[in-house]
Amino acid sequence: MKYLANVTTLEYDAEKCTGCGRCVEVCPHGVFVMEDQRVLITDRDRCMECGACALNCEFGAIAVDSGVGCAAAIINGMITGGEPTCGCDSDDNTGCCC
Repeated sequence: MKYLANVTTLEYDAEKCTGCGRCVEVCPHGVFVMEDQRVLITDRDRCMECGACALNCEFGAIAVDSGVGCAAAIINGMITGGEPTCGCDSDDNTGCCC
């Protein structure tokens, strides 16, 4: 499943990656794959910004602002029974995911 294009806060530093593969194991959408004992990002637009990868990376190779992206918007919509929203309060949704 893809979310919105080019809006994820996911950052990956290949130089810090040790190839442990933990991010591959915990990512629910297969954003990461192992290749030549290193992790690669398959498609960053698949990232739902849940934060599991960053929380499980002991080497600081991954950073993401969890709870700010499309996944948060969808969950907020389900909780409130309304349309997906990430809590933006600007009228033009500048910088918002939704």
